[in-house]
Amino acid sequence: MNKFVHLHVHSEFSLLDGMCRIKDLPKRAKELGMDAIAITDHGVMFRKR
Repeated sequence: MNKFVHLHVHSEFSLLDGMCRIKDLPKRAKELGMDAIAITDHGVMFRKR
């Protein structure tokens, strides 16, 4: 079977259309048999720590 990698994922930091939590993405990608994902956030909303 060919490997599949999402090359367009928006996280919770994409304003208006992001839903995935960054901390959950690696675990979910691994569950789906993916070795990598590409986070392509835009309109970013974040806070400095």
